[in-house]
Amino acid sequence: MGENETAATDAGRDFVRDIVQADLTAGRVQTVVTRFPPEPNGYLHIGHAKSICLNFGIAQEFGGRCHLRFDDTNPVKEEQEYIDSIQRDVRWLGFDWGQNLYYASDYFEQLYAWAEHLIRNGKAYVDDTPAEAMRSARGTLTEPGQNSPDRYRSIEENLDLFQRMRAGEFPNGARVLRAKIDMASGNMNLRDPVLYRILHVPHPRTGDTWCIYPTYDFAHGQSDAIEGITHSICTLEFEDHRPLYEWLIENLPVPAHPRQYEFARLNIGYTVLSKRILTTLVRDGHVTGWDDPRMPTLAGLQRRGVPAAAVREFVRRVGVARANSVVDVAQLEATIRETLNPIAERRMAVLRPLKVVIENYPAGQTETLMAANHPDAPERGQRPLTFGREIFVEQEDFIEDPPKKFFRLSPGREVRLRYAYLVTCREVVKDADGTVVELRCVYDPASRGGNAPDGRKVQGTLHWVAAADAVAAEVRLYNHLFARPDPGADGNVMTDLNPNSLEVLRDCLIEPSLAGTDLPHTVQFERQGYFCRDRDSTVGRPIFNRTIGLRDTWAKAGGTPARR
Repeated sequence: MGENETAATDAGRDFVRDIVQADLTAGRVQTVVTRFPPEPNGYLHIGHAKSICLNFGIAQEFGGRCHLRFDDTNPVKEEQEYIDSIQRDVRWLGFDWGQNLYYASDYFEQLYAWAEHLIRNGKAYVDDTPAEAMRSARGTLTEPGQNSPDRYRSIEENLDLFQRMRAGEFPNGARVLRAKIDMASGNMNLRDPVLYRILHVPHPRTGDTWCIYPTYDFAHGQSDAIEGITHSICTLEFEDHRPLYEWLIENLPVPAHPRQYEFARLNIGYTVLSKRILTTLVRDGHVTGWDDPRMPTLAGLQRRGVPAAAVREFVRRVGVARANSVVDVAQLEATIRETLNPIAERRMAVLRPLKVVIENYPAGQTETLMAANHPDAPERGQRPLTFGREIFVEQEDFIEDPPKKFFRLSPGREVRLRYAYLVTCREVVKDADGTVVELRCVYDPASRGGNAPDGRKVQGTLHWVAAADAVAAEVRLYNHLFARPDPGADGNVMTDLNPNSLEVLRDCLIEPSLAGTDLPHTVQFERQGYFCRDRDSTVGRPIFNRTIGLRDTWAKAGGTPARR
């Protein structure tokens, strides 16, 4: 840790921004250049969002630029689908790289030339040692490694073998190029790390041009140098790689000397951000895909209806620190609610319908009531609601023998129908199994708008939909994908999958305005939570995903507690 970094950390500030500011003030840097360098072997998740916001945010704040560079050095796992999805997600978050889109594969020829430079200077050698034997010879954290017999090859032999590796003379795994550093180093990354390996696999961008590919450690720092990156910002797992990063920069004729800084990665309770595990979840069918709304991917968050502004604000609140920690998932959920509350329009939907017949309302008659699109934003306007003799309310809003402080429907109790009238339950209709299937109520015609004309106090307020024009819909209630806050802590992470992470309700009823194609992306179902239309929706069958539930504030207001 450098002097600037130490001072910033001790002061409790964002040490990365302090470093950047100090470099600019001292004249060590004239233009700030950062980069976001994802591997195109999967979809971005919310952990990547922290790096994206940090790298692009710093570039914006200090008048610099941020590059998007794909680390496409492993053609075995890379696909165009991932490249496309990464670009979509970065733009969705609100950032743009402009003309600064790069690929590590853009630099393959230069990287190869620099590898030969190391060989010519006695800093690299071709090793024939089998992979398993090479791992054993690296030693342990307490024991030094052993030099490979091939470490003593001549420069001429190493050049010849490396050139023949490039020409495709050898099969996969037959040989590698290793840096010649120190097999006794206390840092395992400096024990003659592999710089190139043989892979007879076509590359998505370079085709069959190459059959040897650089490792991440070799390509990363040199790509930074080629692009003139001033601040190479990585997560903490790369801290032990920094000495290798600096060794390569010092031993190659690179055009710039970037510096690497590490920050704590994002860890969230009930959430797994390992790309390997996320890939397994998709591959083995535990989720429907990378954009399954239960996934912590940015694509999954988008499909769930989470606004990009909520992700950015969450990352801002978490901050940038040096020590790893786990963020309570409730902090993310609260940020989503706070972001959606002022912008999401309100609608009414009944997820588990219970029929209500208002016996003293004229049969065959309906009327139009007006409902606010947002209670705190009159400029959002109003929408019409149809009211008639038959409506539907939530099953959970009726209990035949209610406990104390239950303020919803029960025999003889009066409640308020949102935007409509006061109604009182008079009769309960059950089927042969004793299940309540219908309520018979009466309404107060003088209470239009839900206000008692004599000022009597009514504690409960219910949402509803009219039988006359309610639209059938499917609603998907998503919960945490894992059932414990630290998935995998006891062993196999898959055993901690939450069997109740998805509940599908197929008999829901929604107000007609929810069926329109011009619906805002995410809305609040009153008293239920925030929901968005799913891409699987059809014209005749709308499907909604629950974005997030509401806080339990309805209980204080005498209504039904919000269901998460």
